Amino acid sequence: MTYDVLGPGALDYQPCRYASSKLMFRGPQRNLQEPYIAFLGGTKTYGRFIERPFPALVEEGLRKPCVNFGLPNAGIDAFTLDPFVIDAAARADAVVVQVMGAQNMSNRFYTVHPRRNDRFVGPSPLLQTIYPEVDFADFHFTRHMLGHLHQVSPERFAAVRRELQRAWVARMKLLLGHAGRKCVLLWFSDHAPAEDDGEGMERCGAGPLFITRMMLEQVAADATDLVEVVASAAAVQKGTEGMIFSPLEEMAAAQMLGPQAHEECAARLIGKMGSL
Repeated sequence: MTYDVLGPGALDYQPCRYASSKLMFRGPQRNLQEPYIAFLGGTKTYGRFIERPFPALVEEGLRKPCVNFGLPNAGIDAFTLDPFVIDAAARADAVVVQVMGAQNMSNRFYTVHPRRNDRFVGPSPLLQTIYPEVDFADFHFTRHMLGHLHQVSPERFAAVRRELQRAWVARMKLLLGHAGRKCVLLWFSDHAPAEDDGEGMERCGAGPLFITRMMLEQVAADATDLVEVVASAAAVQKGTEGMIFSPLEEMAAAQMLGPQAHEECAARLIGKMGSL
């Protein structure tokens, strides 16, 4: 299912494009000739099923234009490979980069689609050597593929996880370098960062997948600040209350953080960025 096609009861994201970018962002389209804060990230930043996601709430709180460059299921590649996004981030007064999972980006083991980063394109010979019994033609999405690899062999999967984590640190440092000196790194989830790298596919929660505290500390040195937002128990317990979705989207909505969590995230960011 694509996110820019409306069904009965679905939320209108007012999809738009900027300049020569091939990426479709959430609207309404903003004037980038005026000062603005740029928000880069995945599904949470985009605000899937959320009428007023945290970038819009931060705009209200700071009374400064905030441009939502979030993309559903995005990995770091979607942004580093798009010259428009890199330029827009460099020109912004400040940039908020949501911590995205390590699964949706190309690496030594497999390739993803350059714009729809959750789409699995194909394995490398190295991954096929590690998992000779797996038919990779069966997979279209990274999470499905990785879940299967973990199920086949948790021991061999450890090597895949380490590669994803190594690539994530390098790629995130590249993105933060492009974003410039006024960059806030945002952890937004239903749980705190893992303290070790033993995380498997069974501990997903609201993501981001495979990211540890040590990895965050490595990349936070390239940002102005690191803001950790763990949704409260009250926000998580509300489930899909306040979300807008069609009947076919109910299962997907149940996996997302709701409006109260976005309000909590916005409040933390406003407190940190109020001096801008």
